[in-house]
Amino acid sequence: MVPVIPMLTYFAAFEVFFEENLPKLFAHFKNNSLTPDIYLIDWIFTLYSKSLPLDLACRVWDVFCRDGDEFLFRTALGVLKLYEDILTKMDFIHNAQFLTRLPEDISADELFSAISNIQMHSKNRKWAQVRPNAIFNSGFEPCAF
Repeated sequence: MVPVIPMLTYFAAFEVFFEENLPKLFAHFKNNSLTPDIYLIDWIFTLYSKSLPLDLACRVWDVFCRDGDEFLFRTALGVLKLYEDILTKMDFIHNAQFLTRLPEDISADELFSAISNIQMHSKNRKWAQVRPNAIFNSGFEPCAF
């Protein structure tokens, strides 16, 4: 079992970069009470093997092995960026369903292009600098199951 506080730290750091990279979608998710734990747990714990086609998941694993955990969260932001226009038109239930079952025809080129457009800097700090302090500054609260 993964300790709760470290995962909350990751979620809080993710939200910092989510808000900076995709402010419109971030606000939409906030307004609909859609928190990262609803979709990120499945994506991250399975290293995208359940949510992406296997060939695409393998490409994510390759970069993850090279770049570390930051890339897993950058990939999540890339997925959100890729589907931002669709997601901003959906309510909580449809967003949650969509994010837990991504389209099977996701394009590798489009996804990696979206990932490459994600900036992992916040106020001149990188992921590794934001993550340790994120939970104390974010107000992140996970959903109740």
